[in-house]
Amino acid sequence: MRELFPAKQVIGFATSLVLTVIALLVYFIDMSFQVGMIILLITAFTQAGLQLVVFMHAGESSDSDSIYLNTFYGVFIALAIVFGSLLAMVWGY
Repeated sequence: MRELFPAKQVIGFATSLVLTVIALLVYFIDMSFQVGMIILLITAFTQAGLQLVVFMHAGESSDSDSIYLNTFYGVFIALAIVFGSLLAMVWGY
C-alpha cells in the first residue's frame, strides 16, 4: 500500500502551501519594498521549480535533460528581453 501513496506529490503540495503563506506574509507584515520583493522573487521561482519537477513530472521522462535545457533557455531569453528593454528604455543606454 505504501507504494500507492503519492508521498512526493503530498510533500510538494504542502511545500507549495508553505511558500504561498510566506508570500502572503509579505503583504501582511510591514517591511521595506526591497526585502518584500526579494522574498517574493525567491518564493515565486522556488514554487515554479517545484511545480515543474513535482507536478509536471519533468524529471521522470527519458528526455529530462532536454526539458530542463529548454526551460533554462526560455528563462534566459525572457530575462534577456526584460533587462534589455530596461537597459534601453529606462536606464538610457
